[in-house]
Amino acid sequence: MRELSLHIMDLAQNCVKAGASLMELRVEEDDQKDTLLISIKDNGCGMDEEFARRVESPFTTTRTTRKVGLGIPMFKENALLTGGDFHLTTKKGVGTEICAVFVLSSIDRMPMGDLAGTVLLLVQANPKMDIRLDVRVNENSYSFDTREVRQVLGDDVPLDLPEVSAWMQENLTEGIEALHGGM
Repeated sequence: MRELSLHIMDLAQNCVKAGASLMELRVEEDDQKDTLLISIKDNGCGMDEEFARRVESPFTTTRTTRKVGLGIPMFKENALLTGGDFHLTTKKGVGTEICAVFVLSSIDRMPMGDLAGTVLLLVQANPKMDIRLDVRVNENSYSFDTREVRQVLGDDVPLDLPEVSAWMQENLTEGIEALHGGM
């Protein structure tokens, strides 16, 4: 993968597969600490301890179509390659959180890519799942939450309608770009 937003898209599919009704995505860029934190948390089925120990191996997957699972191992490796860190916390029946810290100034850190487009695509592909995005760049922050969008529009308005998608795209793009002119 060439961009961190593509990692987010890939890992978000695990949330969907886990039956999550809520996915929380947190992106924090801190110039003083020289870090970029990406956290993906869900309230899905979680993993038992034995599977959680093996999930960071590329040869562990729940898929039946192929025998490798590259999402988590690649995300972890890319964080560690920058000199960063990686943590996975999970509890069966409660959910999972994946947190990676990248060294911001590392030449090995991938660019963020289109975070707004990634979140919009996740909403469009999973209109029943709630998605919360919190982005912080130094002291500036932006939040987007599909629960708030539903509250304004009403539960009878699908989030994957073209007009709603266009509004969300504009809101996400402007909100994220306003933090520092784009990620």
